Amino acid sequence: MKTFRSNKIHLALITSFLLLGLVILSGCQKTTSKASSSASTQTVKTSQTNDAPKKSTTPTLFFHGYSGTVNSFKGMLQRLEKNQLAKQSLQLTVSPDGMVQATGELNQQAENPMVQVLFTDNVNNEWNQTEWIKNCLAYLQTAYGVEKVNFVGHSMGGVSALRYLATYGQESSSPQVEKFVAIGAPFNDFVDDSAQTLSDELVNGPAVTSSRYQDYQQMIDHVPTQTKVMLIAGQLSQTDLSDGTVPLNSALAVFALLTQHGNQVEEHVVEGDNASHSMLHENQEVDQLVQKFLWEENE
Repeated sequence: MKTFRSNKIHLALITSFLLLGLVILSGCQKTTSKASSSASTQTVKTSQTNDAPKKSTTPTLFFHGYSGTVNSFKGMLQRLEKNQLAKQSLQLTVSPDGMVQATGELNQQAENPMVQVLFTDNVNNEWNQTEWIKNCLAYLQTAYGVEKVNFVGHSMGGVSALRYLATYGQESSSPQVEKFVAIGAPFNDFVDDSAQTLSDELVNGPAVTSSRYQDYQQMIDHVPTQTKVMLIAGQLSQTDLSDGTVPLNSALAVFALLTQHGNQVEEHVVEGDNASHSMLHENQEVDQLVQKFLWEENE
């Protein structure tokens, strides 16, 4: 009887242990499954956000707009540097007679070096600014042996940068411009042709043209086709198709002209209150567009 009772107890204990083991095993399987799922999600998330900037020693020159100052691009340069996307170590100041004064040194070992360009006469015309841009490139070539650069221009800075490309872009003796970003640049002056849709302009060019745009038409053959271009325009609202200063159509006016010429061109419209003309270079959406175009996209 004792033996039989003992066997029953043993059997009950064995059964309990087996049930407990199944519960524990089941729990382990669920935990493992959760861990695997979490690890998988983390891997996908990491791969989506790990867009490290391209490591390049090509300097990017930043040109301010009409009446611009050192503060015009200061915020963007600081944000890009803070996010470890690029590094500023040189500032070039150009006097009205075209003399270039350098502050700092171009760090040729730095990744994605940035150069801020300041025009002492900051309300001068685009023709003189074109010559000053040429002088800046000549300085970089002579002092540091720079052979290629990128341009970022806000407003008048974008207008003058394109005029430089249309005037001197084909000169093999000057550093070649790999990429050009124009932010809120009035390429068709301040013509607001609201009768033409934006989609039509992007295909056919502006229906009403200013003398500035006509200059671009006549000089387009001098623009190097290998220069990649990004046009950024601001739009305050669905009813205000401008950044408050430059009409949307004007900021994107050269899209068709450059595309038909053979350049690779992309256009972006930034909307909202932070898309006002003076805020475009303080807009973090613009920051992201610039950094992706300059340093993250494949060559």
